[in-house]
Amino acid sequence: MIAALLKRLFKRGTTFALVPMLLNLGTGASGATPTPARLQQLQAQQALHESEAAAARARVAAISAMQVALTQQRIQTAAKLRQAEEATAAAADRMSDLAAQKKAVSAALLVRAAAFAPLLPLIERLALYPSETLLAVPAAPRDTLRGVLVLRGLSREIGRQAAALKQKQDQLDALTTAMAAAAPALEQAEAVQAQQGAVLDAEIASAAASRQSAEDAATAADQAAADDAAHARTLQQALKSIADAHARALARAARLARRAARAGRAGAAAADAQREAELAAPAGAGLGAATGRLMTPVAGKVVRSWGDPTLAGPATGLSYQTPPGARVVSPCAGRVVFGSPFHSYGLLVILDCGGGYDFVLAGLDRLDVSVGQHLQSGEPVGIMAGWDPNQPADRPKLYLELRLNGDPVNPAPWLHARG
Repeated sequence: MIAALLKRLFKRGTTFALVPMLLNLGTGASGATPTPARLQQLQAQQALHESEAAAARARVAAISAMQVALTQQRIQTAAKLRQAEEATAAAADRMSDLAAQKKAVSAALLVRAAAFAPLLPLIERLALYPSETLLAVPAAPRDTLRGVLVLRGLSREIGRQAAALKQKQDQLDALTTAMAAAAPALEQAEAVQAQQGAVLDAEIASAAASRQSAEDAATAADQAAADDAAHARTLQQALKSIADAHARALARAARLARRAARAGRAGAAAADAQREAELAAPAGAGLGAATGRLMTPVAGKVVRSWGDPTLAGPATGLSYQTPPGARVVSPCAGRVVFGSPFHSYGLLVILDCGGGYDFVLAGLDRLDVSVGQHLQSGEPVGIMAGWDPNQPADRPKLYLELRLNGDPVNPAPWLHARG
């Protein structure tokens, strides 16, 4: 608690005015000059406080340096995991494509088999009793000859149907064999992904255990804003609710700081001023000229682009098809201002990147961040659901939106090309 308090006091260069306070403690109501012994005592106390403050600053600096190092370690681990996820995505796509082809060939095979079924009794009878079949019905020689010619044509058609049926069956057998051959590659890719994912999970858990909410005075305000936004009906209303709540918290901190200063309460004034400064600090540097330089949030491929037609009109974001259990990372440096289920979006995260830019990530299966948490670009945010490559229709999708002052803009130009 002392380290957290001192960190807030010294975070932006705040210093203790210990000498005036201690001298005031040594004077009475009449303003008499303190004795030399009292002055010596006050100076010793001041030296002790300054020593403790210096030690606290050193501890805070060490903790901050450690947090920076751990953050970079998580980013590097997530980047390494991304490579494993790309391999899983390729293997899963291969398996998914084979499954879709197998389903189509199986359906076509059933159609051909159904069309072929009525001919089977005739084929069987002709094979067993060809003469009896031809002579079973008495007819004029000319009609019998015509029947033989028709039967010959029918036999050729039966042959073509049988060949097509065999071709479809061969395709089905080949696809089944290909799926069996592709399965080990997928299993191996998933095993590597799971192993590296476990390393990242351990790093995330360690960071969460060491993170102190007291180091950011804006955390409580962010959580209150997120709670209000959860009741909004639309995403735009939610973003506006967050911005309004943050503005109210900033105004309240400024008001309290002025009130404490007028009342002569130096400690309270310093704490309120620190809170005001933290609330006023931008969550991130904004996107600015970061065109083509932001990291894509997840492994996989874009299956719906900005402006593509949807039931609700042109798409205002991007949709990614992801490998099973893919890790989602932050595209920008910023602060988490929302993280919970939100209507039809599912589990949704909003990242304030600064400069009026907000990234929205929706469709996650698990969150690894909390409201108020500061993130660097590439730092893990959460995880997508797993899925069975043999059932491609059930494949989850990550939805990404970029908003500038609440209005959606095309995020594609900011994201670097996938290599």
